[in-house]
Amino acid sequence: MNEQNQIDRKLLDYIDENRDRLVEHVRQMVRIDSVEREARDGAPFGPGVKEALDQALSISREMGFETVNMDGYIGYAFHGRGEDYVCAMGHVDVVPAGEGWREPPFGGHMENGVIYGRGVLDNKGPVIACLYGLAAVKSLGLTLRHPARIIFGCDEETGFEDLRYYLSKEKPPVYGFTPDCKYPVVYSERGRAVVRIIGTRECLGTFFGFVNKYFIGAGNTGDRLGIDYYHEEYGMMEMRGYRLGLEPGGNTGHGNYTDTENLVSFDATLSYPGGIAIQDIMKPITEKAEGCGLKAKLVQNYDPVVFARNSPMVKAMQDSYERVTGMDGTPVTTTGGTYAKAMPGIVPFGPSFPGQKGISHNPNEWMTVDDLVTNAKIYALALYRLAQL
Repeated sequence: MNEQNQIDRKLLDYIDENRDRLVEHVRQMVRIDSVEREARDGAPFGPGVKEALDQALSISREMGFETVNMDGYIGYAFHGRGEDYVCAMGHVDVVPAGEGWREPPFGGHMENGVIYGRGVLDNKGPVIACLYGLAAVKSLGLTLRHPARIIFGCDEETGFEDLRYYLSKEKPPVYGFTPDCKYPVVYSERGRAVVRIIGTRECLGTFFGFVNKYFIGAGNTGDRLGIDYYHEEYGMMEMRGYRLGLEPGGNTGHGNYTDTENLVSFDATLSYPGGIAIQDIMKPITEKAEGCGLKAKLVQNYDPVVFARNSPMVKAMQDSYERVTGMDGTPVTTTGGTYAKAMPGIVPFGPSFPGQKGISHNPNEWMTVDDLVTNAKIYALALYRLAQL
């Protein structure tokens, strides 16, 4: 057995030996209701999120890591020292539980090898699996080319304010991943933008006619707007997340609308393929809106995340996935949106395996113990390989 195979075997053995401990730590995290709520001193995203961050860092210290809490916005555990680090970045905040649960959503219920609870897949189970992956690396006692961090985000579900705070004080990683998407390794994410159509209450007929024609009554590809772009690697443009709203007048910056008028708005989220600039998407939308006496505004935009499929970072993750699972790890793209949109140097990597969809954000969110352990093994190999690049 060569040296690399021996190292891999020790990493995988560590995860198997600590299987029960990993499960218990994940259940501890899931029992915390970490939905964002009103800010308090030391808890910018509310007391539940603070408790979850504190618990994640406490578990990290229990496992022998040094930790940093960045004023409650975000925190991390680390192994090794140096500016050019690698990382896995997950999050401990969750979406509201909602209705339809068979067991309490924050009970950490486990049955027949399956853990149930809000956040078990999105994203507490995976980020603790990353922590165990790094613990496996740490147990080897080997010198790494780069130090490594497990970053515990606190505002992934509602706005990325945690990541902006982090980047205001820390350098981004040289390599890394977020365990908040799917397998195999995702080398590119689509862009994501929110477009707002704005009209006045005095012209509701025109406003609703436009919305019905180009959005509600049309397909979700943007064909009537002339933005039905297709890319062979990403697929077709998708429009979703429609939302009607009322906006007060005032200093709105909405062109010719005056301070005294009350405005109506319609938002659409666009998931757009790589290779297209957001300016080229907005141009036909703006022209059609202005032709009807309405306004179009780009409310938010994250450009596509694109890495070369054969880059050393992506190849390291592909190899880790294939060695643990024996499955094809050919890199893929995604329509989803993760921390990779705003954190330079990282790509999405797991935790859902092919065929696993519609689990997170739904009632009875679940993750099997076997999948949790397999994730930890993949992440152990990936973190070791990234730290040696």
